[in-house]
Amino acid sequence: MERQSDYVIIGGGSAGCVLAARLTEYANVSVTLLEAGGKGDDWLVNTPAAVVAMVPRAVHNWAFETVPQPGLGGRCGYQPRGKVLGGSSSINAMVYIRGHRSDYDLWAAMGNHGWSYEEVLPYFKRAEDNQDFQDSWHGQGGPLPVSHLRTDNPFQQHYLQAATEAGFPINKDFNGAQQEGLGIYQVTQREGERWSAYRAYLKPHLARTNLCIETQAHVERILLLGGRAIGVEFRQGDRVQRVMARREVILCAGALQSPQILLLSGIGDAEQLQKHGIAVNHHLPSVGKNLQDHPDFIFGFQSESSDLLGLSLRGGWHLLRQVMRYRRERRGLLTSNFAEAGGFLKTSPELAAPDIQLHFVVALVDDHARTLHAGHGFSCHVCLLRPKSAGSVSLRDANARSSPHIDPKFLDHPDDVDNMVAGYKMTRRLMQAPSLAKFITGDPFTATVRTDEDIRHILRQRVDTIYHPVGTCRMGLDAQAVVDTHLKVHGVAGLRVVDASIMPTLIGGNTHAPVVMIAEKAVDMIRADIQA
Repeated sequence: MERQSDYVIIGGGSAGCVLAARLTEYANVSVTLLEAGGKGDDWLVNTPAAVVAMVPRAVHNWAFETVPQPGLGGRCGYQPRGKVLGGSSSINAMVYIRGHRSDYDLWAAMGNHGWSYEEVLPYFKRAEDNQDFQDSWHGQGGPLPVSHLRTDNPFQQHYLQAATEAGFPINKDFNGAQQEGLGIYQVTQREGERWSAYRAYLKPHLARTNLCIETQAHVERILLLGGRAIGVEFRQGDRVQRVMARREVILCAGALQSPQILLLSGIGDAEQLQKHGIAVNHHLPSVGKNLQDHPDFIFGFQSESSDLLGLSLRGGWHLLRQVMRYRRERRGLLTSNFAEAGGFLKTSPELAAPDIQLHFVVALVDDHARTLHAGHGFSCHVCLLRPKSAGSVSLRDANARSSPHIDPKFLDHPDDVDNMVAGYKMTRRLMQAPSLAKFITGDPFTATVRTDEDIRHILRQRVDTIYHPVGTCRMGLDAQAVVDTHLKVHGVAGLRVVDASIMPTLIGGNTHAPVVMIAEKAVDMIRADIQA
């Protein structure tokens, strides 16, 4: 006999954890959650600084690569994504950013009624338990803890002083009245430990009898009958199994894998499906289109400061002391998300919203920490928040175990290069401010960069993602949309997509908090359908 649940959720990442927890608050609603990775409730996930062991390699991580990018000199980009309960919230830098008010007002102006900033703000607040800000912009008592870092790293103050010296405004709350300015990031931590979406939403409710979680469950396809999603087929070890959905299948596999699963299920562009020998269940050519991501450049500098993470004998002794401190106090270096400071700037004063974001890192970062350098140092990311380049996700073949064909088309649009040049110059000005410059002993990447052409060349050499892919199952009412404003897939009954892939446009900031918001809002939509 095939198993059944009211809802089958594909993907145990940020959105999937929110949905599974919220829907099972009703005892008469049953949920099966399918996650391709493991439980992930271990020290690697829960210790913030251990992110450095997961992002560079396939540890709780799909570790995808893009196809060669002409805009990056033919290089393949790297796309780490969480493969574990909690998804990318279990391997990210924990930075809590909602995006700019104008991002959501644009969604509403595009016809997505109900998605303006004032309409989504209550869902951000519902999710949040902010331990530092108590005002009309923030929530308390929600599942997701948000707090200041507990690293006590003096480089936070060095960074703020450098920002003042360089003439940039200071902002204490990027999620408050305004976004522009530089400051210290808040993170999704509680008392110095990572609090992933799994830990925040799902772990407290594992005993619920109406909740079934299947890990190591790799989804192969959504089952359809008569134009309706009726269940999911997945592989667990050597066994292919099915779970049927009495009400809905909800796809929460993220911007790279939600379109892949739709395509494997025969939902997508008919020509592409036929090329791979997949039967066409519903011709929806926009599936996988509109991939948007933040292109990111990293400055890196060598330094002798022992307050910075690095590879040295002196650093080893410092790290050992910090491990002991973490065990005693849950404070210090091991609580670091590395990207401790940052902020939002405008490359032109007439812009309505900041168009670049900085992440200041208390370590020397090179190639997603896949290339290590001896000694100590610090880095600063600068990413373009609203690139005009857009790519796609498609199938390599009909094998569900194959990685998707990811083509973000980084720096494909000439305006993106021009704006990145402007962002480079602003960030360089900050790095050259006295309070940071005095710690620099070497510049291994940009020492010879002088002219705009030099900058363009180094951008092509070093730009890659900062891990914010969105848009591949775009929300909207037009022919290029995949889901409607209630996140239901156009033309297929009983099927929703709830994750970053539904974003019509890329938001100005980190994407974890917006995905949690999307899922919280989706819960109310689903509950309304139950009661109808």
